[in-house]
Amino acid sequence: MQTILFLEWKSFGNAHMKQAFEKAGFTVDMQPFNEGDEDTRMSENLAAQLVSIIMSKKYEFVFSFNYYPVVAIACQACRVRYVSWIYDSPFIQMYSQTITFDTNYVFIFDKGTYLDLKGRGVNTVYYLPMAAAVEYYDTKSPSEEIKKQFGADVTFVGAMYNEKRNNLYRHLENLDEYTKGYLEAVMQAQKRIYGYNFLEKVLSKEIMDNVTKVCPLHEQGDGFETLEWTFANYFLARKITAMERMDIMKQLQERYEVHLFTNEKTPMLPKVKNWGRVDYYEQMPSIFKCGKIHLNITLRSILTGIPLRAFDIMGCGGFLISNFQEDFLDYFVPDEDFVYYESYEDLISKIDYYLEHDGEREAIAQNGYQKVKENHTYEKRVQEILAVIR
Repeated sequence: MQTILFLEWKSFGNAHMKQAFEKAGFTVDMQPFNEGDEDTRMSENLAAQLVSIIMSKKYEFVFSFNYYPVVAIACQACRVRYVSWIYDSPFIQMYSQTITFDTNYVFIFDKGTYLDLKGRGVNTVYYLPMAAAVEYYDTKSPSEEIKKQFGADVTFVGAMYNEKRNNLYRHLENLDEYTKGYLEAVMQAQKRIYGYNFLEKVLSKEIMDNVTKVCPLHEQGDGFETLEWTFANYFLARKITAMERMDIMKQLQERYEVHLFTNEKTPMLPKVKNWGRVDYYEQMPSIFKCGKIHLNITLRSILTGIPLRAFDIMGCGGFLISNFQEDFLDYFVPDEDFVYYESYEDLISKIDYYLEHDGEREAIAQNGYQKVKENHTYEKRVQEILAVIR
């Protein structure tokens, strides 16, 4: 039986992916990978440790969620294939020159990012949407007590992006008034537009010079990401997402019973029930099975991709309302499998409508569930990966 090395960090879906590999006939060696505590881009010591592990057994390939240059370096040295599946965007380590190694197979959930890298001449990347563990979710049957507890009009599961580690924009407090006003205008404009990201394109040299005076940014030296790309995706996109999610929650709390599941305290949302952190494997399926309407508000650095949250909502049989993301249209039919909104006003109008039309809401949720169950499971994705690498 063939064996793969699975580098395990605190990513969602580890257990589901391991099981899918095993169903495909592999033995899976799980190897702890402390990506948060190590220099996973340039550490020679970590690369050497990985080489030792890889060479200890004959592995068919090495797998990780997200892409790490030190793993690519180790696999290249051992001439073993490195299969990674990206579910974060932005993910700056993908822009390391190591991504071009011929032992890499980098699967990216966001078609916009995939096309960007292909356009730069990277031939080791492939488009692969996320998945849902429908078979596992089908085993979760919430009790009547849980249904009552989580049966809100509207739910949102996710970060609000106001916490310190995500709010990099806080480093720009000392910006000159002109640059600050320019960036605020850009963010307000982008916040109103779905389906097209222009942030990087409007950052002139003058603006970037002013930004780097108060917040020094440096290119890594081993990659092809620009300072403009880094600033747009890690500073501006996160700030816009924080603004957007807060705007939406403030409006919804005045009209509906809203449940929020996030790590952050939200005293500015007194009418929203904030349950705090949610356990991905045990609590999340019940939340998506019990609430009436589930929101997806996509992180603004995801160009066209379908976030994992959306697959999980549909895979649990929940009713999904999402902002517009182009990749949805490759697999799902709007108003048949899910619903998307084009503005805050449109979102409220559609929530009003579907709260009043239970039959239509439940039919759409069932359609989305069936499509995910048939076409978007981890088992299906493993077969798609194997078809490429073999």
